[in-house]
Amino acid sequence: MTQPALKIGQFTYGDYRRWPEEERWELIDGEAWDMSPAPTRAHQQMVVELTRQIGNFLLGKPCEVYAAPFDVRLPRADEADDRVESVVQPDVAVICDSSKLDDAGCRGAPDWIIEVLSRRTAVKDHTVKRDLYERHGVQEYWLVHPTDRVLTIYRLVDGAYGKPDVQALTGETPVRVIDGLGIQWGEDPDADVTLETGEAAGG
Repeated sequence: MTQPALKIGQFTYGDYRRWPEEERWELIDGEAWDMSPAPTRAHQQMVVELTRQIGNFLLGKPCEVYAAPFDVRLPRADEADDRVESVVQPDVAVICDSSKLDDAGCRGAPDWIIEVLSRRTAVKDHTVKRDLYERHGVQEYWLVHPTDRVLTIYRLVDGAYGKPDVQALTGETPVRVIDGLGIQWGEDPDADVTLETGEAAGG
């Protein structure tokens, strides 16, 4: 399983903003991770479909959904943006606190993050990003494996992720942080996921 290339050195968001626009990188604790090449079509189909469905559910509600590329800055404390050492581009991010949003993206932890796994980034998403999201207080973290049709869910309890909930992409999956939202996965591996908006989720 290949891994993303790294730039050598320690970097901040101030450095990141000066890099060429055609390059895509993430910073995790000052370490730069290359996000090229572009994801596969199956990966993007899943991201687009989830974003569309979540966005439809959130119409008229305070939470907002964003798909990559969308910068999420995760400061350690109250340091200036140019000194922030972690900037990520989750596949899907849902933010319910509008004060975290600005023209540059989001500063602070989203409430819910979804990463759609690919061969190249799966290890990073399961380890490095999981630890980062836990430390910064992402309430719910989903890892979707579109090929194996497996979903891994981490939920923050008392400031830490407990044992993950691992399930097949079948039936309905409630979203704990978005009351009333449940995602129903098609039984056919080639089927689109569809949105179920019943009273299936807790707050």
